[in-house]
Amino acid sequence: MDGGGATRGQPMLEKRPSHRERHFTAGEVVRDVIMGVSDGLTVPFALAARLSGASAPSSLVLTAGLTEVAAGAISMGLGGYLAAQSEADQYKREMKREQLEIITVPDTEAADIGEIMSQYGLEPQEYGPVIDGLRRNPQAWLDFMMRFELGLEKADPKRALQSAFTIALSYVIGGLVPLLPYMFVSTAQNAMLISVGVTLAALLFFGYIKGRFTGNRPFISAVQTPIIGALASAAAYGMAKAVQAR
Repeated sequence: MDGGGATRGQPMLEKRPSHRERHFTAGEVVRDVIMGVSDGLTVPFALAARLSGASAPSSLVLTAGLTEVAAGAISMGLGGYLAAQSEADQYKREMKREQLEIITVPDTEAADIGEIMSQYGLEPQEYGPVIDGLRRNPQAWLDFMMRFELGLEKADPKRALQSAFTIALSYVIGGLVPLLPYMFVSTAQNAMLISVGVTLAALLFFGYIKGRFTGNRPFISAVQTPIIGALASAAAYGMAKAVQAR
């Protein structure tokens, strides 16, 4: 008898290689960072470039730029907070409404589950037990309807503050980049030329990192980002110049 082997008639189970799934799950944070850095790189740059063109000294450009960065960070952070809070409030409203429908019209809600399941190619005899199981568990039923019928995800209670802080900090980091040359070069027009190069380099680097984190092709993202940033900066610069002309 072979005491160290498998039992006769029972095949040995092959040891499968461990599989570690790698999915990116910080999409909301990355979205906030992208929003803050991209605006921070373009808006202060356009302001600084406009003031440099008006032959303002570097000290004045820097003061105005830092003021804009502070105001922009507060505005962007507040916008992020209100947006995240609105999403949380909407989830609570829809959850109460869906909970009431499960209690008052359970058969209609059960039929909605069947419609959702049929969209995935399941037959009634296949999703019938799922419906029965959900009806026995009202909380799971509610969670299922919120996610698959309404497409809503429960937000983290700290999401609003985290979003505000992330966007504001990202805006400050991005906004300081085009202003750095004005801290070291006294002539504003010379500082502006350096600022153009520094900002484009930052946009290239930011685009590459963004592509790495979001799963897009990094080099294509690195090329697209400075193009979009340059267009946004040119638009802001042109609007500022048009307003000043009046």
